Amino acid sequence: MNAYISQWRLDLTASAHSARHVRRIVRSLLREWELPELSDAAELGVTELVANVVRHVPDRRCVVLVLRLESGVRVEVADGASGLPCPVPESDGEAECGRGLALLDAVVGKWGAGPRSGGGKTVWFECVKP
Repeated sequence: MNAYISQWRLDLTASAHSARHVRRIVRSLLREWELPELSDAAELGVTELVANVVRHVPDRRCVVLVLRLESGVRVEVADGASGLPCPVPESDGEAECGRGLALLDAVVGKWGAGPRSGGGKTVWFECVKP
């Protein structure tokens, strides 16, 4: 690992344009951490998670955390809503929500969600070096 920072955190109230700004920051961090090969997957993943905050969290407040791992990168998005994400079954191509999580599952190494201490939830994913 290089000598640069090993994590980045942002507290924000998400809007329709937030994902674009966070995506640029993630791309920049991955370049700085010499992990540009993970940019496509990480940018798509963070876009989906921030968009879900805009769609499903009433106050739209969230915390985005990007962690440099020895094997790649982990991105976490925490919010105050207690409902955990539920991907739709692959057979339900007509579903209006949950398809973004299926896409996330297809492009990242692993992902998950869980309750946060103090309330709310954290949704995370990891992208690992090939």
